[in-house]
Amino acid sequence: MANTILTPTAVTREALRILHQKLNFVGTITRDYDSSFAQSGARIGDTLKIRKPNQFTVRSGANISTQDVTEQSVSLQISQQKGVDVQFSSVELTLDLDDFSARILDPAMSVLAANIEADAMSMYKDVANSVWNGGSALTLAKVLAGRKILQNALAPLNARTANLNTQDNVDMVTDTKGLFQDSTAIAEQYREGYMGRTAGFDFMENTLWPAHTRGAANGSYLVNDTYAAGDTTITVDTGTGAAKKGDVITFASVNSVHPESKISTGIAFQNVLAADYAGGAGDISLAIPMYASGPLQNVDALPADNAAVTFLGTASTAVGTSLLYQSGAFAFATADLQMPNGVDFAAREVMDGISLRIVRDYDISTDNFPCRIDVLYGYKTLRAQLACRLHNN
Repeated sequence: MANTILTPTAVTREALRILHQKLNFVGTITRDYDSSFAQSGARIGDTLKIRKPNQFTVRSGANISTQDVTEQSVSLQISQQKGVDVQFSSVELTLDLDDFSARILDPAMSVLAANIEADAMSMYKDVANSVWNGGSALTLAKVLAGRKILQNALAPLNARTANLNTQDNVDMVTDTKGLFQDSTAIAEQYREGYMGRTAGFDFMENTLWPAHTRGAANGSYLVNDTYAAGDTTITVDTGTGAAKKGDVITFASVNSVHPESKISTGIAFQNVLAADYAGGAGDISLAIPMYASGPLQNVDALPADNAAVTFLGTASTAVGTSLLYQSGAFAFATADLQMPNGVDFAAREVMDGISLRIVRDYDISTDNFPCRIDVLYGYKTLRAQLACRLHNN
Protein backbone atom coordinates (compact mmCIF):
# COMPACT_ATOMS: atom_id res chain seq x y z
CA MET A 1 0.00 0.00 0.00
CA ALA A 2 1.17 3.54 -0.75
CA ASN A 3 0.94 4.80 2.82
CA THR A 4 3.52 2.29 4.01
CA ILE A 5 6.14 4.40 2.21
CA LEU A 6 5.51 7.35 4.54
CA THR A 7 7.54 6.07 7.48
CA PRO A 8 8.89 8.58 10.03
CA THR A 9 12.44 8.06 8.80
CA ALA A 10 11.49 8.39 5.12
CA VAL A 11 9.55 11.61 5.69
CA THR A 12 12.31 13.15 7.82
CA ARG A 13 15.04 12.22 5.37
CA GLU A 14 13.06 13.66 2.48
CA ALA A 15 12.40 16.90 4.36
CA LEU A 16 16.09 17.21 5.22
CA ARG A 17 17.11 16.46 1.63
CA ILE A 18 14.94 19.32 0.36
CA LEU A 19 16.14 21.72 3.07
CA HIS A 20 19.78 20.85 2.33
CA GLN A 21 19.28 21.56 -1.36
CA LYS A 22 17.77 24.98 -0.71
CA LEU A 23 20.46 26.24 1.70
CA ASN A 24 22.98 27.56 -0.80
CA PHE A 25 24.69 30.01 1.60
CA VAL A 26 24.62 27.83 4.71
CA GLY A 27 25.54 24.88 2.49
CA THR A 28 28.79 26.52 1.39
CA ILE A 29 30.20 27.55 4.79
CA THR A 30 31.61 25.49 7.66
CA ARG A 31 28.87 23.33 9.14
CA ASP A 32 29.16 21.64 12.50
CA TYR A 33 26.90 19.34 14.43
CA ASP A 34 27.01 18.22 18.03
CA SER A 35 24.80 15.42 19.33
CA SER A 36 25.87 16.09 22.94
CA PHE A 37 23.21 18.81 23.18
CA ALA A 38 20.55 16.12 23.33
CA GLN A 39 22.29 13.54 25.54
CA SER A 40 20.97 13.34 29.06
CA GLY A 41 23.76 13.89 31.55
CA ALA A 42 26.17 15.12 28.85
CA ARG A 43 24.71 18.42 27.76
CA ILE A 44 27.19 21.21 27.16
CA GLY A 45 24.85 24.18 27.44
CA ASP A 46 24.00 26.25 24.39
CA THR A 47 27.49 27.36 23.35
CA LEU A 48 30.30 25.81 21.33
CA LYS A 49 33.87 27.11 21.66
CA ILE A 50 35.67 27.16 18.32
CA ARG A 51 39.45 27.64 18.29
CA LYS A 52 41.02 30.05 15.83
CA PRO A 53 44.43 29.30 14.28
CA ASN A 54 47.46 30.34 16.35
CA GLN A 55 49.70 33.10 15.03
CA PHE A 56 53.43 33.58 15.64
CA THR A 57 56.29 35.94 14.89
CA VAL A 58 59.57 34.90 13.20
CA ARG A 59 63.01 35.26 14.81
CA SER A 60 66.02 36.63 12.93
CA GLY A 61 69.47 35.31 13.88
CA ALA A 62 70.74 32.45 16.02
CA ASN A 63 69.58 33.53 19.46
CA ILE A 64 66.36 31.92 20.62
CA SER A 65 63.43 34.22 21.34
CA THR A 66 60.53 32.25 22.77
CA GLN A 67 56.99 33.54 22.56
CA ASP A 68 53.81 32.68 24.39
CA VAL A 69 51.11 30.74 22.61
CA THR A 70 47.98 32.86 22.75
CA GLU A 71 44.97 30.66 22.14
CA GLN A 72 42.06 32.49 20.54
CA SER A 73 38.54 31.22 20.25
CA VAL A 74 35.06 32.39 19.35
CA SER A 75 31.80 31.34 20.96
CA LEU A 76 29.02 30.00 18.77
CA GLN A 77 25.69 30.02 20.56
CA ILE A 78 23.10 27.54 19.36
CA SER A 79 19.96 29.34 20.41
CA GLN A 80 17.88 29.88 17.28
CA GLN A 81 14.95 27.52 16.85
CA LYS A 82 12.87 27.76 13.71
CA GLY A 83 10.26 25.45 12.40
CA VAL A 84 7.26 24.97 10.16
CA ASP A 85 3.98 23.59 11.49
CA VAL A 86 1.69 21.77 9.07
CA GLN A 87 -1.41 19.64 9.31
CA PHE A 88 -2.64 16.96 6.98
CA SER A 89 -5.43 14.45 7.00
CA SER A 90 -5.33 10.69 7.09
CA VAL A 91 -6.48 10.76 3.46
CA GLU A 92 -3.38 12.75 2.45
CA LEU A 93 -1.20 10.11 4.08
CA THR A 94 -2.25 7.70 1.35
CA LEU A 95 -0.02 9.66 -1.02
CA ASP A 96 3.27 8.14 -2.06
CA LEU A 97 6.45 9.86 -0.93
CA ASP A 98 6.96 11.80 -4.17
CA ASP A 99 3.47 13.34 -4.04
CA PHE A 100 3.76 14.04 -0.32
CA SER A 101 7.12 15.70 -0.91
CA ALA A 102 5.88 17.90 -3.74
CA ARG A 103 2.62 18.96 -2.09
CA ILE A 104 3.65 19.35 1.55
CA LEU A 105 7.37 19.05 2.24
CA ASP A 106 8.74 21.17 -0.61
CA PRO A 107 6.79 24.37 0.19
CA ALA A 108 7.33 23.87 3.92
CA MET A 109 11.10 23.46 3.51
CA SER A 110 11.28 26.42 1.11
CA VAL A 111 10.00 28.88 3.71
CA LEU A 112 12.09 27.31 6.49
CA ALA A 113 15.24 27.49 4.38
CA ALA A 114 14.55 31.13 3.46
CA ASN A 115 14.25 32.17 7.10
CA ILE A 116 17.38 30.26 8.17
CA GLU A 117 19.40 31.70 5.26
CA ALA A 118 18.22 35.25 5.96
CA ASP A 119 19.36 34.87 9.58
CA ALA A 120 22.79 33.56 8.65
CA MET A 121 23.33 36.15 5.93
CA SER A 122 23.39 38.89 8.56
CA MET A 123 27.01 37.81 9.13
CA TYR A 124 28.01 39.94 6.13
CA LYS A 125 28.04 42.89 8.55
CA ASP A 126 31.03 41.34 10.33
CA VAL A 127 33.12 41.54 7.15
CA ALA A 128 35.36 44.57 6.63
CA ASN A 129 36.97 43.58 3.32
CA SER A 130 34.85 45.17 0.64
CA VAL A 131 34.67 46.45 -2.92
CA TRP A 132 32.33 49.45 -3.23
CA ASN A 133 30.77 50.08 -6.61
CA GLY A 134 27.49 51.78 -5.71
CA GLY A 135 25.46 53.03 -8.65
CA SER A 136 27.23 50.75 -11.13
CA ALA A 137 26.76 47.20 -12.32
CA LEU A 138 28.86 44.28 -11.11
CA THR A 139 31.62 43.26 -13.50
CA LEU A 140 34.11 40.43 -13.56
CA ALA A 141 36.79 43.02 -12.80
CA LYS A 142 35.09 43.79 -9.47
CA VAL A 143 34.93 40.10 -8.63
CA LEU A 144 38.64 39.83 -9.39
CA ALA A 145 39.31 42.84 -7.16
CA GLY A 146 37.58 40.93 -4.39
CA ARG A 147 39.59 37.83 -5.25
CA LYS A 148 42.77 39.86 -4.85
CA ILE A 149 41.66 40.84 -1.34
CA LEU A 150 41.12 37.17 -0.46
CA GLN A 151 44.49 36.28 -1.95
CA ASN A 152 46.19 38.95 0.16
CA ALA A 153 44.46 37.51 3.23
CA LEU A 154 45.83 34.04 2.33
CA ALA A 155 42.37 32.55 2.01
CA PRO A 156 42.65 28.88 1.00
CA LEU A 157 42.03 28.31 -2.69
CA ASN A 158 39.50 25.54 -2.15
CA ALA A 159 35.81 25.93 -1.26
CA ARG A 160 35.49 29.52 -2.48
CA THR A 161 32.04 30.81 -3.35
CA ALA A 162 30.74 33.92 -5.08
CA ASN A 163 27.20 34.23 -3.73
CA LEU A 164 25.40 36.94 -5.70
CA ASN A 165 22.13 38.76 -5.34
CA THR A 166 19.79 38.56 -8.31
CA GLN A 167 20.79 41.87 -9.95
CA ASP A 168 24.51 41.14 -9.55
CA ASN A 169 23.91 37.77 -11.15
CA VAL A 170 22.24 39.42 -14.16
CA ASP A 171 25.12 41.86 -14.48
CA MET A 172 27.75 39.16 -14.08
CA VAL A 173 26.24 36.90 -16.74
CA THR A 174 25.91 39.88 -19.06
CA ASP A 175 29.54 40.85 -18.50
CA THR A 176 30.95 37.37 -19.00
CA LYS A 177 28.46 36.23 -21.65
CA GLY A 178 27.87 33.04 -19.63
CA LEU A 179 29.93 31.37 -16.93
CA PHE A 180 32.53 28.81 -17.87
CA GLN A 181 31.70 25.32 -16.72
CA ASP A 182 32.26 21.79 -17.90
CA SER A 183 29.70 19.01 -18.28
CA THR A 184 30.80 17.41 -15.01
CA ALA A 185 30.03 20.59 -13.10
CA ILE A 186 26.63 20.82 -14.76
CA ALA A 187 25.85 17.23 -13.82
CA GLU A 188 26.79 17.85 -10.20
CA GLN A 189 24.46 20.79 -9.56
CA TYR A 190 23.02 19.86 -6.20
CA ARG A 191 21.99 23.19 -4.67
CA GLU A 192 19.41 25.67 -5.83
CA GLY A 193 20.98 28.72 -7.41
CA TYR A 194 24.22 27.00 -8.43
CA MET A 195 25.40 28.47 -11.74
CA GLY A 196 28.94 27.39 -12.44
CA ARG A 197 32.60 28.00 -11.70
CA THR A 198 34.99 30.64 -12.98
CA ALA A 199 37.74 32.90 -11.61
CA GLY A 200 38.33 30.43 -8.79
CA PHE A 201 34.78 30.66 -7.37
CA ASP A 202 31.65 28.56 -7.45
CA PHE A 203 29.01 31.08 -8.48
CA MET A 204 25.58 30.95 -6.88
CA GLU A 205 22.54 33.19 -6.96
CA ASN A 206 20.45 33.92 -3.88
CA THR A 207 17.36 36.14 -3.71
CA LEU A 208 17.75 36.79 0.03
CA TRP A 209 20.82 39.05 0.17
CA PRO A 210 19.82 42.28 1.92
CA ALA A 211 20.78 45.72 0.67
CA HIS A 212 23.16 47.59 2.96
CA THR A 213 22.09 51.15 3.78
CA ARG A 214 25.15 53.10 4.87
CA GLY A 215 24.75 55.49 7.80
CA ALA A 216 24.65 59.27 7.44
CA ALA A 217 28.15 59.83 8.87
CA ASN A 218 30.10 62.45 6.93
CA GLY A 219 33.80 62.83 6.22
CA SER A 220 34.65 65.12 9.12
CA TYR A 221 35.29 62.49 11.81
CA LEU A 222 38.74 62.55 13.44
CA VAL A 223 40.37 60.18 15.91
CA ASN A 224 40.59 61.61 19.42
CA ASP A 225 43.84 60.74 21.25
CA THR A 226 45.89 57.62 20.57
CA TYR A 227 44.25 54.27 19.86
CA ALA A 228 45.55 51.48 22.14
CA ALA A 229 46.47 48.21 20.40
CA GLY A 230 43.74 45.59 20.69
CA ASP A 231 40.92 47.97 21.67
CA THR A 232 37.47 47.21 20.30
CA THR A 233 36.48 50.90 20.36
CA ILE A 234 38.03 54.03 18.94
CA THR A 235 37.29 57.53 20.23
CA VAL A 236 36.37 60.36 17.87
CA ASP A 237 36.02 64.01 18.81
CA THR A 238 34.42 65.61 15.75
CA GLY A 239 32.09 64.65 12.97
CA THR A 240 28.35 64.49 12.44
CA GLY A 241 25.91 61.88 11.33
CA ALA A 242 24.99 58.46 12.67
CA ALA A 243 26.69 55.28 11.48
CA LYS A 244 25.32 51.76 11.17
CA LYS A 245 26.57 48.35 12.18
CA GLY A 246 28.31 46.95 9.12
CA ASP A 247 29.56 50.33 7.85
CA VAL A 248 33.16 50.02 6.64
CA ILE A 249 35.77 52.60 7.69
CA THR A 250 39.45 53.34 7.13
CA PHE A 251 41.93 55.55 9.01
CA ALA A 252 44.51 57.90 7.51
CA SER A 253 48.01 56.35 7.30
CA VAL A 254 46.83 52.94 8.55
CA ASN A 255 47.55 50.19 6.03
CA SER A 256 47.12 46.45 6.12
CA VAL A 257 50.09 44.10 6.34
CA HIS A 258 50.84 40.70 4.84
CA PRO A 259 49.44 38.12 7.28
CA GLU A 260 52.75 36.25 7.55
CA SER A 261 55.62 38.58 6.63
CA LYS A 262 53.92 41.55 8.37
CA ILE A 263 55.20 43.85 5.60
CA SER A 264 52.90 46.75 4.77
CA THR A 265 50.80 46.31 1.65
CA GLY A 266 50.32 50.04 1.21
CA ILE A 267 46.57 49.39 1.03
CA ALA A 268 44.29 51.12 3.51
CA PHE A 269 43.18 48.74 6.27
CA GLN A 270 39.40 48.30 6.28
CA ASN A 271 37.60 47.95 9.59
CA VAL A 272 33.88 47.57 10.24
CA LEU A 273 31.49 48.91 12.87
CA ALA A 274 30.34 46.27 15.34
CA ALA A 275 27.34 48.32 16.49
CA ASP A 276 25.27 51.33 15.49
CA TYR A 277 26.80 54.71 16.39
CA ALA A 278 24.61 57.70 17.27
CA GLY A 279 27.05 60.27 15.85
CA GLY A 280 29.13 63.14 17.24
CA ALA A 281 31.97 62.76 19.72
CA GLY A 282 32.20 59.37 21.43
CA ASP A 283 33.40 55.79 21.09
CA ILE A 284 32.85 53.83 17.88
CA SER A 285 32.69 50.03 18.29
CA LEU A 286 35.06 48.12 15.99
CA ALA A 287 34.68 44.51 14.90
CA ILE A 288 38.42 44.09 14.32
CA PRO A 289 40.99 45.04 17.00
CA MET A 290 44.13 46.52 15.43
CA TYR A 291 47.72 45.56 16.26
CA ALA A 292 50.89 47.14 14.86
CA SER A 293 53.31 44.51 16.20
CA GLY A 294 53.47 40.95 17.49
CA PRO A 295 51.88 37.76 16.11
CA LEU A 296 48.45 39.38 15.78
CA GLN A 297 49.76 42.34 13.76
CA ASN A 298 47.31 43.37 11.06
CA VAL A 299 48.24 47.06 10.42
CA ASP A 300 51.49 48.91 9.79
CA ALA A 301 50.60 51.69 12.24
CA LEU A 302 47.87 52.40 14.75
CA PRO A 303 45.48 55.31 14.17
CA ALA A 304 47.05 58.53 15.43
CA ASP A 305 45.41 61.45 17.17
CA ASN A 306 43.49 63.60 14.66
CA ALA A 307 43.74 60.92 11.96
CA ALA A 308 40.90 61.26 9.48
CA VAL A 309 38.19 58.58 9.53
CA THR A 310 36.70 57.67 6.14
CA PHE A 311 33.35 55.90 5.75
CA LEU A 312 33.22 53.89 2.53
CA GLY A 313 30.21 54.20 0.27
CA THR A 314 27.70 57.03 -0.05
CA ALA A 315 25.99 58.40 3.05
CA SER A 316 22.38 57.29 3.65
CA THR A 317 22.38 55.26 0.45
CA ALA A 318 21.37 51.63 -0.03
CA VAL A 319 23.55 49.38 -2.17
CA GLY A 320 23.13 45.78 -3.19
CA THR A 321 25.10 43.13 -1.30
CA SER A 322 26.86 40.05 -2.61
CA LEU A 323 29.60 38.07 -0.91
CA LEU A 324 32.81 36.30 -1.86
CA TYR A 325 34.04 33.86 0.78
CA GLN A 326 36.02 30.77 1.60
CA SER A 327 34.04 28.22 3.62
CA GLY A 328 36.15 28.80 6.76
CA ALA A 329 34.98 32.42 7.06
CA PHE A 330 31.70 31.48 8.70
CA ALA A 331 30.24 28.61 10.71
CA PHE A 332 26.71 27.28 10.99
CA ALA A 333 25.97 24.66 13.62
CA THR A 334 22.92 22.61 14.50
CA ALA A 335 22.17 20.40 17.48
CA ASP A 336 19.84 17.50 18.15
CA LEU A 337 16.52 18.47 19.68
CA GLN A 338 14.98 16.19 22.30
CA MET A 339 12.83 13.33 21.02
CA PRO A 340 9.41 13.38 22.73
CA ASN A 341 7.46 10.35 23.91
CA GLY A 342 3.76 9.65 23.58
CA VAL A 343 3.27 11.00 20.06
CA ASP A 344 2.17 9.40 16.80
CA PHE A 345 5.74 9.52 15.51
CA ALA A 346 8.97 11.39 16.03
CA ALA A 347 12.11 11.16 13.94
CA ARG A 348 15.42 12.98 13.70
CA GLU A 349 18.00 12.87 10.94
CA VAL A 350 21.37 14.50 10.27
CA MET A 351 22.68 15.32 6.80
CA ASP A 352 25.87 17.17 5.98
CA GLY A 353 26.05 18.76 9.44
CA ILE A 354 22.36 19.77 9.64
CA SER A 355 20.06 18.11 12.19
CA LEU A 356 16.29 18.20 11.64
CA ARG A 357 13.47 16.78 13.77
CA ILE A 358 9.87 15.99 12.81
CA VAL A 359 7.20 15.29 15.41
CA ARG A 360 3.68 14.22 14.43
CA ASP A 361 0.62 13.66 16.58
CA TYR A 362 -3.00 12.63 15.94
CA ASP A 363 -6.17 14.64 16.58
CA ILE A 364 -9.02 12.15 16.92
CA SER A 365 -11.70 14.84 16.74
CA THR A 366 -10.70 15.99 13.24
CA ASP A 367 -8.90 12.94 11.89
CA ASN A 368 -5.91 15.21 11.22
CA PHE A 369 -2.23 14.86 11.94
CA PRO A 370 -0.64 18.10 13.27
CA CYS A 371 3.07 18.02 12.52
CA ARG A 372 6.01 20.23 13.51
CA ILE A 373 9.38 20.41 11.75
CA ASP A 374 12.21 22.02 13.75
CA VAL A 375 15.86 22.98 13.41
CA LEU A 376 17.94 24.27 16.36
CA TYR A 377 20.91 26.24 15.09
CA GLY A 378 23.45 29.01 15.54
CA TYR A 379 25.94 30.82 13.34
CA LYS A 380 29.15 32.79 13.82
CA THR A 381 31.76 34.64 11.80
CA LEU A 382 35.01 32.75 12.41
CA ARG A 383 37.59 34.52 10.22
CA ALA A 384 36.09 37.59 8.56
CA GLN A 385 39.30 38.16 6.59
CA LEU A 386 38.40 35.13 4.45
CA ALA A 387 35.42 36.98 2.99
CA CYS A 388 34.85 40.10 0.91
CA ARG A 389 31.69 42.11 0.38
CA LEU A 390 30.66 43.34 -3.07
CA HIS A 391 28.40 46.40 -3.08
CA ASN A 392 26.96 47.31 -6.47
CA ASN A 393 23.95 49.03 -8.03
